[in-house]
Amino acid sequence: MAMSLNQIGALSATPVASDGGEPTTTAAVSASAVWRSPPANIRVSVQKQGAEMEPSPPMSPVRGGMRADLSVACQALMEAPEVVREHTSGGVGSKEGKGVPVYVMMPLDSVTMGNGVNRRKAMNASLQALKSAGVEGIMMDVWWGLVERDGPGEYNWGGYAELLEMAKKHGLKVQAVMSFHQCGGNVGDSCTIPLPKWVLEEINNDPDLAYTDQWGRRNNEYLSLGCDTIPCLKGRTPIQCYSDYMRSFKDKFSHLLGDTIVEIQVGMGPAGELRYPSYPEKDGVWKFPGIGAFQCYDKYMLSSLKAAAENYGKPEWGSTGPTDAGEYNNWPEDTNFFKKECGGWNSEYGDFFLSWYSQMLLDHGERILSSATSIFENQGVKISVKVAGIHWHYGTRSHAPELTAGYYNTRYRDGYLPIARMLARHGAVFNFTCIEMRDHEQPQDAQCAPEKLVQQVTLATQEAQVALAGENALPRYDDYAHEQILKAASLSENDEMCAFTYLRMNPELFQADNWRKFVAFVKKMKEGKDVHKCWEQVEREAEHFVHVTKPLVQEAAVALMH
Repeated sequence: MAMSLNQIGALSATPVASDGGEPTTTAAVSASAVWRSPPANIRVSVQKQGAEMEPSPPMSPVRGGMRADLSVACQALMEAPEVVREHTSGGVGSKEGKGVPVYVMMPLDSVTMGNGVNRRKAMNASLQALKSAGVEGIMMDVWWGLVERDGPGEYNWGGYAELLEMAKKHGLKVQAVMSFHQCGGNVGDSCTIPLPKWVLEEINNDPDLAYTDQWGRRNNEYLSLGCDTIPCLKGRTPIQCYSDYMRSFKDKFSHLLGDTIVEIQVGMGPAGELRYPSYPEKDGVWKFPGIGAFQCYDKYMLSSLKAAAENYGKPEWGSTGPTDAGEYNNWPEDTNFFKKECGGWNSEYGDFFLSWYSQMLLDHGERILSSATSIFENQGVKISVKVAGIHWHYGTRSHAPELTAGYYNTRYRDGYLPIARMLARHGAVFNFTCIEMRDHEQPQDAQCAPEKLVQQVTLATQEAQVALAGENALPRYDDYAHEQILKAASLSENDEMCAFTYLRMNPELFQADNWRKFVAFVKKMKEGKDVHKCWEQVEREAEHFVHVTKPLVQEAAVALMH
């Protein structure tokens, strides 16, 4: 029975019983072969407290079995010469030829709690479709809470081994995220995967291993960086646990590194981002566009603050963080610390505290990156780090939400250049979010400015000579968002982003209209800014592609039913 794109999309979020079988390979269609152009004659305001508010806010050449009675157009495409676009991994952000390769994020629950591939047949069909659309590869979270769940040093890579082999079979590259954080409690989290149970047991024994705010609220999303070098996890430090995990990954998948696995993104905080968990959505603690709260009140962070204050000559500053910085859902002008006129952030004390707080985050990144680059040295993979796109209240002087997250960025200080320089020292890629957003789409009374923020980050990476990659922060399927991504991906006259990762593979992506627009977007990104084609022409080519490959998608769907 043939199925539509909508039905395939639905399957990607519906459990499908698996018999473990895969369709046999009898023919292959290259993405470049499919991308034949059609004939040349075709021309072509938010409320403050109390109001509800939301942030403005997947398939290879196809290698499934082919029937003999497919359309003439499809057969012609199969016979066309194949031009393979190679991925290179020789240097930071290096890529061969023009254009920006597009990756697609996999579902958060791609691997089950039983360490198997979730919705195996639907996953296979989705990867076929992604590859046929010209997607370079996929990004997958490799959850610490799944792999090392049962005991320290007991690694179960089962589901990931199968998923990586599936990606290899379809000719897709993989960005593997070392996810040392909890899944659940952040924007877009559709499932819950806690930290390993033995880690949670240690947190239960010593609650200060968790990030803590000034009201004593603990956050179990990610271990406090204050205990990075404390042997608090069954005799190992958190940094040693992260290192052992990455080393086990390298040993297990050494045969795929540099070929299928081309990037290791190292998780460094909540949502995998280098930041503090200053704006936790879980249980309604924080709502957009609140300023968040400092996370420096566990005993390990306070011990470091005390030592820093004594070293600075102001021991009285070492007992606590700012006491006048408001609450999670305040706005800057509601607080003495963040207000524009005579705010504490712009005082000697403010500079001392914010310098210490942000440097602790940089040191955390430095420790993990030193380990990651050593482990994956000469393995043919890039190392990347994700930085959050905190664009709300960006137009204020204090940039309060960035400060509470650990980015010492104000109207008078560049907080992203130190991060870029730290990444540059390790040859790592700077991965940034909110690439799809435009300033005017966001609530202006909250002075949101994602475009200006992206511009600042771009300039910082250029000055530090570090490669920049991008992601969309929230799911978008419209041309308007795609056009913004294309604009942001063109960094300068002679430079482009090294990669873009699209959030995310889900049923909505495979709805017919969304799929057509996505295919056009991927093609435009791959062609690069030197190709002067109008958007309408690319959309026509995308429609042509979707039409002639429909039998392939239907054939993959039939395989899902057996």
